Amino acid sequence: MNESLLANPDRVARLFGRIALRAGQAIMKVRPAAASNPHTKSDGSPVTAADLASDEIIRHALAGDLPGVPVITEESCAAATVNDAERFILVDPLDGTREFIKGSEEFTVNIALIERGTPVAGAVYAPALRRLYVGGANAHRLEVASADAEPKFDGMKPIRVRRPPPEGWHVAVSRSHLDPDTQQWIDRHRVAELRPAGSSLKFCAVAEGEADVYPRLGPTMEWDTAAGHAVLCAAGGRVTDPDGRPITYGKPGYRNGYFIAWGSIDQTTR
Repeated sequence: MNESLLANPDRVARLFGRIALRAGQAIMKVRPAAASNPHTKSDGSPVTAADLASDEIIRHALAGDLPGVPVITEESCAAATVNDAERFILVDPLDGTREFIKGSEEFTVNIALIERGTPVAGAVYAPALRRLYVGGANAHRLEVASADAEPKFDGMKPIRVRRPPPEGWHVAVSRSHLDPDTQQWIDRHRVAELRPAGSSLKFCAVAEGEADVYPRLGPTMEWDTAAGHAVLCAAGGRVTDPDGRPITYGKPGYRNGYFIAWGSIDQTTR
C-alpha cells in the first residue's frame, strides 16, 4: 500500500484523473458499436462493452498503483464487501450508461477514495467532452487537449462554489431521473432555473459555480455519487441528507438514501 501517496489527497485525485483518462480513451474507441448493442443486467439497468472495457482498465491500474486498497466497482465488484475497511475505492467505470446509449455526451468515468466513510479524493472525467474534474484538498477542472493526450495538470483551472444569485437558485437536475419527490423539493424553494445534466456532471456544475444546488430524492448507488461528492467538497460544497446530516459511504448494498448537494447555500435559510 502506497501510504505516502494516500496521505496526499491532491496526488490521489490526479492519479485517478490519469486512470480515468485511459478508461475514457477505451470508451471512445468502442463507443459506436457498444452504444448500439447494450445488454441488460439482472437489476434491469443497461451495460455495454464500453462499461466493461473501462472497468478492466481501472481495476488493473488501481491494483498496480494502490495495491492493498479494496476496490468496489459497479460492474465487477458490486457484490463484494469492504468488510468495514476504513479506506477503499469506489468506481463507476461509465456513469450515465443510458445517456451513452442515447448518444448524449454527458457520461463520465468516476473514481473516488473513501476514508472512514467520507470521499477524500476523486476524479470525474467526461470523455466525449474531454473535461476532467479532480478534487482532493482543492478542486480543479482541466480541458483535455485531445482524446489521446496525457493530462497536463499545470493547465488546471481552480474551481469553487458560488454564492447564489439574488434572483434564486440555479438547480442541477437529472436529465433522465427527475422524480416526483425531487420536483416537490424544488417547488418549495425559490428557483430561478433548472439545469438538466447527465451523470455526476451535476455535482461538478455545483462545484464550479454553474449551479447552486443538486437535490436527488430518488435512488442512487454509492459509486454514482462518491467522485462527484469529493470534487464538490474540495470546491467548498457539501452533501447531506434532507435533514442536514452528512451522507456516508460503505453502507450495506452501497445504496444511498436521499441527498442534497449544496454549493455555498446556508442550509439554515433553506
